[in-house]
Amino acid sequence: MSAAQQRPGGTHLMIFAAALLLLVVCGALLAPAFSSWGIEDMDWDAMEAPPSASHWFGTDQVGRDLFVRTMAGGRVSLGVALIAITVSLCIGVPWGMLAGYIGGRTDQVMMRIVDALYSLPLILIVILLVVVFGRNPYLLFLALGALFWLDIARIVRGETLRVRHAAFIEAARGMGASTPELLRRHVLPNVLGPVVVYATLALPGVILAESFISFLGLGIQEPSTSWGVLVADGTQVMESSPWMLIFPGLCLGVTVWSCNTIGDRLRDRLDRRDNPNFI
Repeated sequence: MSAAQQRPGGTHLMIFAAALLLLVVCGALLAPAFSSWGIEDMDWDAMEAPPSASHWFGTDQVGRDLFVRTMAGGRVSLGVALIAITVSLCIGVPWGMLAGYIGGRTDQVMMRIVDALYSLPLILIVILLVVVFGRNPYLLFLALGALFWLDIARIVRGETLRVRHAAFIEAARGMGASTPELLRRHVLPNVLGPVVVYATLALPGVILAESFISFLGLGIQEPSTSWGVLVADGTQVMESSPWMLIFPGLCLGVTVWSCNTIGDRLRDRLDRRDNPNFI
């Protein structure tokens, strides 16, 4: 029995997850622009009001439309995650390829640096950055991206070790190809598959990290907002106004589940390609 037959609902589930993720992304990008309410507009007649025809997700304590703020917060959370993942790829992919291709003492030194950075707690780094530089969203991008590259570097190093002695690499080296050319034209295309899969799986982790940091009050601050900020506000009034927690938390949960599902299915397909007997 083939792998595809073993998991008959895999493709449909992946399509469903991608559709949900696309819906959330489109809402985050387009909904605030088409709403009659702005992110800071206050409805003095509907403070902390439940969902209604005029306020689909209800309002917060000062009468701001929660639907607009949730979608705008999603734009911030997704933007932070995408920028952080891009930073981590720009650091981790070259680092892992160099370590795996050069090998020897260079590989040992580079990977010991990675091991040392693994021991640093993310929250402590963010707190130190906030204390030294103040609350700056760009520091949040850099802090998240500068830590999530560690796993990517390990994955790319392992893939590079797997292919560096392959016949096509040896042939290109024998034809006089330089190390940068070998890495760019021959090694990089062979490590992109696992990198894309890991980036898809890491995206929810970055979103949750940003939300947790903002939940603690160390990340995105007013007047801007994010899902973490909205969840933090919702927990304070969850008994009297549960919609303030439910809707931002639901959007966050749907996004994380969709990204994880897509990443899992992409990883299954990659494993299936490398091992036809994979179940």
